[in-house]
Amino acid sequence: MNKDEILAKLTDIFRDELDNNEIVLTPETTAEDIEEWDSLSHIQLIVAVEKAFGIRFTSSEIRSWNDVGEMIDSITSK
Repeated sequence: MNKDEILAKLTDIFRDELDNNEIVLTPETTAEDIEEWDSLSHIQLIVAVEKAFGIRFTSSEIRSWNDVGEMIDSITSK
């Protein structure tokens, strides 16, 4: 799965979890760019992403992310 395919899958996950079909993710997207993305929804998003991709993130990986692109990098490294 390449980074574009991962981004498309993440976009679907974010739209489902945040209940907003107008979300358009880019590698530069941050939590500040999406009104519904708060600390509680962040946890829900991580759980949904782990489930969708069949992977687990470490807490240090999660804390290191500054944007969606860094999340994609973590997914591709698994």
